[in-house]
Amino acid sequence: MAGSGEVSWSRVRGPGGGSLEVAASGPPGALPLVFHLGTPGPALLFGPLLEAAARHGLRVVCYSRPGYAGSTPQPGRAVAHAAAETAAVLDAAGADSFITIGWSGGGPPALACAALLPGRCRAAVSLAGVAPYDADGLEWMAGMGEENVTEFSLALQGEQALTPFLEEQARGFGHVSADQVADAFGGLIPEVDRASLTGDFAQFMAELCRRSVSAGIAGWRDDDLAFVHPWGFDLAAITVPVAVWQGGQDRMVPFAHGQWLAAHIPGASARLFSTEGHLSLAVGSLDRIVGDLVGLAGGAAS
Repeated sequence: MAGSGEVSWSRVRGPGGGSLEVAASGPPGALPLVFHLGTPGPALLFGPLLEAAARHGLRVVCYSRPGYAGSTPQPGRAVAHAAAETAAVLDAAGADSFITIGWSGGGPPALACAALLPGRCRAAVSLAGVAPYDADGLEWMAGMGEENVTEFSLALQGEQALTPFLEEQARGFGHVSADQVADAFGGLIPEVDRASLTGDFAQFMAELCRRSVSAGIAGWRDDDLAFVHPWGFDLAAITVPVAVWQGGQDRMVPFAHGQWLAAHIPGASARLFSTEGHLSLAVGSLDRIVGDLVGLAGGAAS
């Protein structure tokens, strides 16, 4: 695994009755930072994230959403289900409160936690996260790379149309190496993102791709379907502090998504960077993002 520090793995019973695979690192009893990875994305911890969290005395927790890696599939799940899943993971760890970051396809789960767990979620960050498909005034696919336009157009047609496409994508992802990962994303990454895919980050992204399809495409498929259907909660009901981080060069989740979220989440702090991409913003700003989140939460005391 790409990362640093000791990582513990466990399984907890999910709200749907299956099991959730959980990775964690950091001081037991410390305030958890729940990191929701993107789509496709199982639990996997990255060294710079652990280092940033350690500087604030946090414990990083990441679980595989249903259908990814070691987590039991739950067909038909909505984005809102991530809040109950997160609560189950925290209950198993004996943690009352937490903070959260959701990157890319993990953005909606992080916002679900902010909306549906206001007594436990102290602050949240949507990092290059997608907006709801039915967002008023947002042309949802405008600015996406061709690959994502194809993928989500099929998702709108339903599971039968989407599955063959994802199975074909998974054949490539299942064996991708660090030196191939940039090409695997094709037109989804601009030069600023391609330049970030080197060294440990390229290794991490390749491992993430391989692991994301290690149990098939159920998790990926159900994420995609959840994004283009009602999420199951109201963003306008969020009362906890939220920051929206988004890059203007992003071809996976266009800049307009971040602008829309920042404008429609009550009191949201907008962190919008015109020169950053989907990957470069995440890997280059982790320390600032974690610091921002801790500040929004009023500190890291558990």
